[in-house]
Amino acid sequence: MIAFGPVPSRRLGRSLGINNIPPKICPYSCVYCQLGRTLKESLQRQVFHGSEVVAAAVREKVAASRLAAESIDYLAFVPDGEPTLDAELGATIRALRPLGIPIAVITNAALIDRPDVRADLAEADWVSLKVDAAREPTWRKVDRPHGRLQLGSILDGMRRFAADFTGELVTETMLIGGINDQEEELRATARMVGELQPARAYLSVPTRPPAEDWVRPADEKALALAYEIFRGENLHVELLVGYEGDAFAATGDPQEDLLSITAVHPMREVAVRLLLSRSGADWDLVADLLRQGRLVETRYGAHRYYLRPIRRPVSGMTPAPNPARHTGPG
Repeated sequence: MIAFGPVPSRRLGRSLGINNIPPKICPYSCVYCQLGRTLKESLQRQVFHGSEVVAAAVREKVAASRLAAESIDYLAFVPDGEPTLDAELGATIRALRPLGIPIAVITNAALIDRPDVRADLAEADWVSLKVDAAREPTWRKVDRPHGRLQLGSILDGMRRFAADFTGELVTETMLIGGINDQEEELRATARMVGELQPARAYLSVPTRPPAEDWVRPADEKALALAYEIFRGENLHVELLVGYEGDAFAATGDPQEDLLSITAVHPMREVAVRLLLSRSGADWDLVADLLRQGRLVETRYGAHRYYLRPIRRPVSGMTPAPNPARHTGPG
């Protein structure tokens, strides 16, 4: 599913998501990823769907949303892979400009040391860079990068991009209990984020089922410490630790809406029920999709979530071995 939503976003209001990368192709295999472990680790930019195919899917979804009186604040590239792996990212952004809706890209910044990636990201209005750690051992434990990546080069690429970008730049740091939430780690990360001078520095914790069972969110004490340390770098800090809400879009086809949203955005049970209610459907639809294996149910904390099962990449994109397939933080 290339275009999905609109969905409620804690950063972007109501955003229409753009899934421009096949499932789980990424330079990272983050321990907290809501979509599970990476199926194919890749550093190679290539054309996946093509800019016009992606743009056409987005235009169709925007038209359907407008007919349903669903507001859209941003078009957001937030696929279930790394968006900058798409060699036509910049071309797609330019093709979407006539829609007159601001465009956002949420990237892990793994490829940002490359000039062509920075040029493509510069086409957007709003860019979020992931900065989970500024120390190499911690970065490798949390983000589990492709073996050829070097943190120093990535951080230098972030500095270059931040110096030239004319849109709104934000950062996001995901805090994992016992891994990157200690004071020494936080001070190093905050210093790095401070160099970028983002409009906002978001601090988040996992709120959806993570790739690894041992992952736990940083506790309230660690979050308070992180907030103060980041503020000490003269940063505008915001916490992303709450639920984003249940105001998902209903465009008239409850099965299509449910499957397209849960392909990249796990939904709590209350949100699913709200969507069904707005579409005049009942829980039998969910039960049928569960029986067919087109939807899966999982628990995280006190909540039940529903999401699409991850499909392996298409032929020719076989999963790469994951060197960090461990079951605990050690």
